[in-house]
Amino acid sequence: MITVKVVKENAKYKKITILGHAMFDDYGKDIVCSACSSIITTTVNGILSIDSNNLTYLVSKKGMTIDVKSDDKITQTLINNMISLLKELSGNYPENIEIK
Repeated sequence: MITVKVVKENAKYKKITILGHAMFDDYGKDIVCSACSSIITTTVNGILSIDSNNLTYLVSKKGMTIDVKSDDKITQTLINNMISLLKELSGNYPENIEIK
C-alpha cells in the first residue's frame, strides 16, 4: 500500500511523505502507482518551474519526501490540488493508497 502522510502548520502544507507500493499489479504495470507518480511528479515540477526555492524533495528506494518551503498562494494551491487528486485516487483504490 502507498501511504501519503501530510503535515500542515497553521493551515499551510509543510511536508508530504509518500512511501510504499500500491500492490495493485506487478511493478511496471501498476496503474495506481503510475497515477500516484504522475500526480506528484507533475505537481513538483510545476512548482519548481515557478520558483526552484519553493520546495525541496528527496527520492529514495522507499518513496519520496517533499518539504514545502513557501507559503505563497500558488504553491499552496498546487499542493492542495495534488492532495485532492491523491484523495480521489484513494477513494477509488482504498486498498492500495491511503492519505494521513
